[in-house]
Amino acid sequence: MIWNVNELIIVFFISAITSFLVTPVIIYLSKKLNLVDEPDSNRKLHKDIIPTLGGLAIFAGTIAGYIYLQPAHPQMYAIIIGAVIMISVGLIDDLLELRPLYKMAGQIAAALVVVQSGLVIEKMTIPFMGTVYLGGIGIVLTVLWIVAAANVINIIDGLDGLAAGVTAIALLSILVMGFMDYRIIVVYLSLILIGSLIGFLPFNFYPAKIFMGDTGSLFLGYSIAIISMLGLFKNVAFFSFIIPIIVIAVPVFDTILVMIRRKLNHQSIATADRKHIHYELVNMGYSDRASVLIIYAFSVYFGILAILFNSGTLLTSLIILGASLIGMKLILEIAGIKIRKPKQKSENLRSKDERY
Repeated sequence: MIWNVNELIIVFFISAITSFLVTPVIIYLSKKLNLVDEPDSNRKLHKDIIPTLGGLAIFAGTIAGYIYLQPAHPQMYAIIIGAVIMISVGLIDDLLELRPLYKMAGQIAAALVVVQSGLVIEKMTIPFMGTVYLGGIGIVLTVLWIVAAANVINIIDGLDGLAAGVTAIALLSILVMGFMDYRIIVVYLSLILIGSLIGFLPFNFYPAKIFMGDTGSLFLGYSIAIISMLGLFKNVAFFSFIIPIIVIAVPVFDTILVMIRRKLNHQSIATADRKHIHYELVNMGYSDRASVLIIYAFSVYFGILAILFNSGTLLTSLIILGASLIGMKLILEIAGIKIRKPKQKSENLRSKDERY
């Protein structure tokens, strides 16, 4: 396949310029309508009132790039409808603070629209067993993947520029794999989203002038899930299921750690706190900017591993899995994160501020 390089360059700049020009408009409207994020000493690090809804600017850049390229795919309309639902859920949550149950219901609805269209993880090849058709399990797995990806990006959106940068790096690694495997739809969608994020980042990187909010983070997580299903699950091999997880390993790892910690402390999984990897780095003395750059570096590391994993042999894949585990261990050590179950019953009675 011969790529139209000029077309790819043009769509990148269309998406980037659109989000770059729309973001100041969103900032102005957010301030005018008082759609801002207030400082919160218990959990948030910013000291000033910051406009939110920056995800709308990212979405605007995505729409502009899509209109230019108009990439064709049998499930594209369902993908767009799912994206609109996910954006709407994030927007309503940013404006009204949805209850976790309602928020999850909206995310599942977006995933079900995609599943209903036929975009489902249907089968995989397991070593020594051959091809296994997943049936109903595949539908459940697809819904779980879309919802999980949306939430891990949402959870890591805690420092200026963090979620946008980590997502851009993940999409860049997917873009490279799309080129290697001649997946034109993957290349197009990845490039459109990367352009949109590049245009938004100048306003979102430290010190941020605007936050993407749940509007942006849920949309980006959804997008990574969909694009990975269009490309990274192509081989239906057992190990190919691990590639998308490696691509977003940092937020996935952070989410798992948070869930374990909250469970051990007898807290609801939905409880918000400042014990994420990025907050731990700040607590260790790293600046906001340095903490974000450290996580960027790990994201690049895992992105390279995912690319190598995608094109490697079984032995290479096993070696890369080991390298991934080493990377996760390094994250723990650098952030000084420890998971301990409370030793005394009385510790469970402490106030939230004392424990966190």
